[in-house]
Amino acid sequence: MGLFPNEHETIDGVGRALRSGRRSCVEVLEQCLDRIVEWEPRIKAWVTVDREGALEQARALDEELRTGHCRGALHGIPIGVKDIIDVAGMPTAAGYRPWSGKIAAHDAGIVASLRTAGAVILGKTVTTQFAWIDPPVTRNPWNLERTPGGSSSGSAAAVACGMCLGAIGTQTGGSIIRPASFCGVAGLKPTFTGPMDGIVPFAPHLDHPGPIARSVRDLGLIFMEFFRLEEAVTPPLSGSEEVEMLLAKTLAPLSRPPRLGRLRGPFESQADPVARAAFDRAINALTEAGAEVLDLPAPFDFEDVSRDHRAIMAAEGAAGHASRLASAPEHYKPMIRALIEEGNAIAATTYIDARRHQEELRTKLFGCADAFDAFVTPATIGTAPDPSTTGDPALNSPWSFTGSPTVSFPIDLSPDGMPLALQLVEPRLLRESDLFETAQWCEDIARRAFRRRGN
Repeated sequence: MGLFPNEHETIDGVGRALRSGRRSCVEVLEQCLDRIVEWEPRIKAWVTVDREGALEQARALDEELRTGHCRGALHGIPIGVKDIIDVAGMPTAAGYRPWSGKIAAHDAGIVASLRTAGAVILGKTVTTQFAWIDPPVTRNPWNLERTPGGSSSGSAAAVACGMCLGAIGTQTGGSIIRPASFCGVAGLKPTFTGPMDGIVPFAPHLDHPGPIARSVRDLGLIFMEFFRLEEAVTPPLSGSEEVEMLLAKTLAPLSRPPRLGRLRGPFESQADPVARAAFDRAINALTEAGAEVLDLPAPFDFEDVSRDHRAIMAAEGAAGHASRLASAPEHYKPMIRALIEEGNAIAATTYIDARRHQEELRTKLFGCADAFDAFVTPATIGTAPDPSTTGDPALNSPWSFTGSPTVSFPIDLSPDGMPLALQLVEPRLLRESDLFETAQWCEDIARRAFRRRGN
């Protein structure tokens, strides 16, 4: 397990091997299943592994390739799905024991899209209860005495040790970016418009579904299927050569060095010395490679945004859970119970003011777009802490509040061998394609710098 993957560990590389006939879908799946046998007793990343169902999917997808048909970049790629997202025939428990036998009748929209694109749905990954912050059973593959983060705990941990090649998570505060960063993989929190049908909500004005994978390009390969195939009735089958030509034209790195806005103030002062040092090394490497990095203050009052994010999250969480908590309090974990009680006490005017601020800030950020390709910050305040917590989402929740597309990828290891990551933010909504271009350029420089340091 390395900080930066080899070709055979990525969706991009494995997909090319499948399309060229050098590997089979069954072979790729069996490698992931072997990893589950090896790692799962220690990591505890999975709620459900559908071994036989996944093998059946893989055999059918191999047959399609043998007859000259390929569904695209995800054809034959094993994917895990966070256990607040419906997968037909599997329970959606959301970490809530009374729902452990609640079988989904249909796939969530994004799962249906991924199936249509040829992904092998391998199973359901562990989430914290209702995607809040009560610590899960899952452990960090880099150190079993550390948290993988949350709430997409199992998704990040499973990808990190190769139990699947990609996974779907969700983020309301920092639940994609934080676990991806702690586990040394890449994460994308898309624009706040993602399809939420078939997903257990927590705070509907903050919830975002998004992918976790080994590289920025892999994130893009998953993400482009979230929407492109949503209305598809039949698979868009095509030849492998046609797929290769399409992929060569999409998700390319930026052709020039980017212009980045380095957000100072709380986005750096909250990071610990180890995280700041790794971030400084990454910024130096980007600058040496030609990137223009300009220091900026945060484009909003950090404390105001944190307060309003919390108000929306607590109020909407209470609206969705108060009656269930009242009828079955024994099944709720302490931290989510506390948040619901906090939400019950929030005044309507406080909630309305927070929502108005949210909309105003989205408009304000759009005005920053012309000056920079992306904002850049540390992805977390430090490395993964002990398993009594899922870590602090302070550097991520502002972007869940604004809905801005955000991507993270690893940049370094701490002195004690734990991953650290960088976060890029596109101020404009629905500009993931631009963000992928910038992020791939920066990721490539970070990878080269890491290896030059002898890693």
